[in-house]
Amino acid sequence: MTKIDTSRPENVLPTPSHTVGPFYGYALPFPGGGDIAPVGHPDTITVRGYVYDGEGKPLPDAFVEVWGPDPDGNVPRVDGSMRRDPATGGHLGRNGVEFTGWGRVQTDADGHWYARTLRPGALGRSAPYLSVCVFARGLLMHLFTRVYLPGDDAALAADPLLTRIDAERRGTLIAGDEGRGTYRFDIRLQGEGETVFLEFQ
Repeated sequence: MTKIDTSRPENVLPTPSHTVGPFYGYALPFPGGGDIAPVGHPDTITVRGYVYDGEGKPLPDAFVEVWGPDPDGNVPRVDGSMRRDPATGGHLGRNGVEFTGWGRVQTDADGHWYARTLRPGALGRSAPYLSVCVFARGLLMHLFTRVYLPGDDAALAADPLLTRIDAERRGTLIAGDEGRGTYRFDIRLQGEGETVFLEFQ
């Protein structure tokens, strides 16, 4: 057995990085995590899509968190909007009436995810958008992105973030309109059509 003198800096190797998954099956997902909007609210929309890896394969164990303002552009301040009920796994504060603006959903076996929320209002000079955070196997850090909704070309053209992104990549942040209040937003972690991800400093 070879002994290494770890008191000397040149003999100490860095600890390898760990990925953020997969480990989502216990405690993090909860029933109704993607149901953010109050039942029956007239401004309810559904945003759905798939999470794909660098080879274009869907990820069955990714995790998507969604935040968004209410239709008036106000960020919700509902108590308990990020706490779970330890007995039922339900969402404290999500009583079917109050809008929390936050949801968490795990992709299914086919890599599909969805969130049922309210159509977001504009925040300041930005076009209306939902903030998204993605956790998945192979990632050393979670990733942030945005989902802009189509329909208001003038607002999208003037959005401070979108105007700073190359024209050919802007589309990765704009959902497709599938009609009847449903929007398609696929998240591609790498490769062709890679989603634009944001770095906050």
